[in-house]
Amino acid sequence: MSGPGAAVLAWALLAGALLPAPPARPQPLPHGGRKVQEKEAQFNSTYIDWVDANLLNIYAFNHSVRRSRPEGVRVSVNVLSDQNDRPVLFVVRQKEAVVSFQVPLILRGLYQRKYAYQEVSRTLCQPQTKAEVETQHFYVDVSTLSLNTSYQLRVTRVENFVLRTNERFSFNATAAQPQYFKYEFPEEVDSVIVKVTSAMAFPCSVISIQDILCPVYDLDNNVAFIGMYQTMTKKAAITVQKKDFPSHSFYVVVVVKTEDEACGGALPYYPLSKDASPDKPVDQPNRQKTLEVMVSPAITSEAYVRSVLFCLGIFLSFYILTLLIACWESCRQHKRKGLLAAMDSPSLDTGHSRSIPDSFLNHGPYDSYGYGSFGNGSSSSTEGVTDSLGSTEVSYSYVGQEQFKRRTPSAPTRPLSIAMGERSLENVAGRPRLDSLSSVEEDDYDTLADIDYDKNVIRTKQYLCVADLARKDKRVLRKKYQIYFWNIATIAVFYALPVIQLVITYQTVVNVTGNQDICYYNFLCAHPLGNLSAFNNILSNLGYVLLGLLFLLIILQREINYNRALLRNDAHALECGIPKHFGLFYAMGTALMMEGLLSACYHVCPNYTNFQFDTSFMYMIAGLCMLKLYQKRHPDINASAYSAYACLALVIFFSVVGVVFGKGNTAFWIVFSVIHIVATLLLSTQLYYMGRWKLDSGILRRILHVLYTDCVRQCSGPMYVDRMVLLVMGNIINWSL
Repeated sequence: MSGPGAAVLAWALLAGALLPAPPARPQPLPHGGRKVQEKEAQFNSTYIDWVDANLLNIYAFNHSVRRSRPEGVRVSVNVLSDQNDRPVLFVVRQKEAVVSFQVPLILRGLYQRKYAYQEVSRTLCQPQTKAEVETQHFYVDVSTLSLNTSYQLRVTRVENFVLRTNERFSFNATAAQPQYFKYEFPEEVDSVIVKVTSAMAFPCSVISIQDILCPVYDLDNNVAFIGMYQTMTKKAAITVQKKDFPSHSFYVVVVVKTEDEACGGALPYYPLSKDASPDKPVDQPNRQKTLEVMVSPAITSEAYVRSVLFCLGIFLSFYILTLLIACWESCRQHKRKGLLAAMDSPSLDTGHSRSIPDSFLNHGPYDSYGYGSFGNGSSSSTEGVTDSLGSTEVSYSYVGQEQFKRRTPSAPTRPLSIAMGERSLENVAGRPRLDSLSSVEEDDYDTLADIDYDKNVIRTKQYLCVADLARKDKRVLRKKYQIYFWNIATIAVFYALPVIQLVITYQTVVNVTGNQDICYYNFLCAHPLGNLSAFNNILSNLGYVLLGLLFLLIILQREINYNRALLRNDAHALECGIPKHFGLFYAMGTALMMEGLLSACYHVCPNYTNFQFDTSFMYMIAGLCMLKLYQKRHPDINASAYSAYACLALVIFFSVVGVVFGKGNTAFWIVFSVIHIVATLLLSTQLYYMGRWKLDSGILRRILHVLYTDCVRQCSGPMYVDRMVLLVMGNIINWSL
């Protein structure tokens, strides 16, 4: 390029280098024609202004932050114009965070319902400062796409932003005006309990514990994103440990929910008209809640350890007490055996065995129990006893036992051999055995075909014992009762393994998500240990396990002593009481231990879905106790282990069905009540007639016939009055519960 054009370009470049640059101006927004208006603003001042699509208002604030005394900053806005379709956007720009929200604020509830709030207040996140005093700046930008919208802005300081230990603080909160406060751990405190209370149950609210990070999630739609949280009506408590927060401080966030359904309340009325759109938000101006928060120290580690040791000491004291009683009883038995051996030895003066008074052996004389004699307490009865012992020595023999002799007493005291409970078994030993050892699998109802054969044998005995009522083979019954133990042991293994796996998963979910609504603890009394949220609730079930184990040890010792007595042909073990079977006892001890284990598993994370973990073996214990009581009175009649556990499984099934489907379901409870009444009536009929009735197609005809003959034709009372009274009382109590 040459000529005049080159000269003009040179002069232009020289002038641009020498002249000063023009003043800088803000970059235009994407719409180009928007005006930016920046204002210096002050705290505790209310600014009423307007904004439209062509205007952006910026409010600049600055304040001094002290590290020793942190203060919160709260921004409160209110849109005065009613333009819900084009909201106003507020953006708060800070040093380390940006908070933005629109007004009216739209929050969603259940079934995607929308709720609008015109007044919004948010507390700004306070970044950590390293200097003792630091001046921080933040800006509030206000913009909208509407033509002209009026609003109100106010920025204030939160004086009680830092919570103090054991000091209560009251405040108000709404869904659009959440509150959060800061708490710093003292040096000597490792764990605290954050307690929040309210006089009103609703509106439902959420308590959250969050780390000192920006941004703070303090709205209903994001409060569950971080930290620990739980819903509350009137009370809430969260245990916080210092080790979980590196800064040794945390935020206590309180949010009021848009709906009460999460706290068990009813959904609000959602008006819909023909002209209204389903997506139109509904205003909720009155959802305000007054709350009170207090942070108090939890128990110390030393107190925790002392409590655990004290609990263990209480349960171990039962072991020590049982051991002392066993030692004392053993010494007493050895001393008694030595004295009995000395008294049974021949006297040097007379050459006859010495006799022991009945009062020393704590037994009454057998003379008054001369079953089968010719008199009751008369001289003829005594003569009958004397005649039966007419010889000086009488020999008794058992199958598989050695013979032993007893001497006729010459004094009014009872001989030692009778004190040992010996009796004639010559006819009993020879009776035919009808039960094979392999017949373990028997019917639910046992029959005694040899009762007619043994009836005369029993009647001719001088001394009738309880063992004479047990006519079945002891070894067969022992095997049948052992099935109870092996079955419940198998049930326990297959039941406990998935339960343990499930509750571990529950606890892991609680720890990862922070959702404490999964588990229903008594949070005011929950003391965590490690990954367990309420270890004290688990420890409280240790007594079931330890006492169940002690019960099994006692039964084992009794069985060992009983077997040893049988080996040495002890008359007490052979003839006193009914035959002893320990299978049901072992099953009861196992059920007690499993109740403790499963109850502990339930208390790892108690909730509505695993409640049957805590109750299943309660039914087992109750059923086994009833079977054992019945067996104590009816030694030859026992239910099959499979039938017994099947009945208990049916009871547990109905319990689970009631827990799952019975909540608020009237139809379920009507059906259950009908089944319950019919079942109790059938059971009462079975007990009243002692099984002498039939349940068939003619049952209704027979019932009508009995009612007609006993109530219409003649007014006669029940055949078994005492039985009828007990059954009526039992049914009334059962139905009333």
